[in-house]
Amino acid sequence: MKKYSAGIDLGGTKILIAFINRETGEVVASVKKKTKKDKGPQNIIRKMTEGIEELFAQTSISKEEISSIGIGAAGQVDRENGILIGAPNLDCYDFHIKELISSRFDIPVYLGNDVEIAAIGEMKFGAAKGCDDFVCVFVGTGVGSAIVKNGSVILGATGTAGEIGHIIVDLNGRPCACGAHGCLEAYASRSAIERRIEGALKKGRHSVILDYLESGKSITSSMIQKSIEKGDELVTACVDEASDYLSGGIASIINFVNPKLVVLGGGLIEAVDYFYKNTIKKAKAKSLPVPASKIEFKKAALGDFSGVIGAAFLQDRKL
Repeated sequence: MKKYSAGIDLGGTKILIAFINRETGEVVASVKKKTKKDKGPQNIIRKMTEGIEELFAQTSISKEEISSIGIGAAGQVDRENGILIGAPNLDCYDFHIKELISSRFDIPVYLGNDVEIAAIGEMKFGAAKGCDDFVCVFVGTGVGSAIVKNGSVILGATGTAGEIGHIIVDLNGRPCACGAHGCLEAYASRSAIERRIEGALKKGRHSVILDYLESGKSITSSMIQKSIEKGDELVTACVDEASDYLSGGIASIINFVNPKLVVLGGGLIEAVDYFYKNTIKKAKAKSLPVPASKIEFKKAALGDFSGVIGAAFLQDRKL
């Protein structure tokens, strides 16, 4: 068995690409590419290809030492055929990503969902190590999740199980990037918080977040954290609202799936501890008493690298 694999975490605002030591889970080298403005299949393929080539240039690892390229994408995927069916946050639909990458490098390519690969990474080397029954929820540009039972990710009849971000929380609610209305993602993601803050600022509300926000730049999780530390009422209220919705979604999962553990990750969870702790507290309070008394919560332990590490092991999955 070849020692290394390439892992790619394709998210709504960035692509993280890394070479992973499959024996230890070590991230040997990594590069990051932004995708917030350069979306669409052509831009995505170009950035992924550039990233892999940069890693070959940075390391002494040759193409012959790479056993596979694993890709986790923020969207619905056809794993068997390597097609990204739909990823609204990336402006990609019916995207034959496996074919394009494998033809470029002549290395086997495997495709999965972005939170699916994060769950695999956390199960092998992170917060869920030793646990074969858990749910992984990541909060960033969107809200995604994966369900692990008996050590395997549950894919569902069409391979789209675990879409917690598209649970309907308001029948006539806000529009979501998926085309529906009232999805959890439209209320609990970092993007949703960003839109709420920006809307309030346009109406003349004051916030210390303006001290950190440069013209033309987007609101980041670190800006949100700094504003909460300063006691900013607007930002705190927007985060509280998102936490209310996310905790309700997680409580529904706890009641329905009854996992042993919930692993929470993503940029917002990592940067804003207030959001993480409040969400846990509210989720327990909203869950049924029996599962609430047994449920355990952990923050993802691998940080940004959960996905790329997990992607390196997609080749072990049996389709």
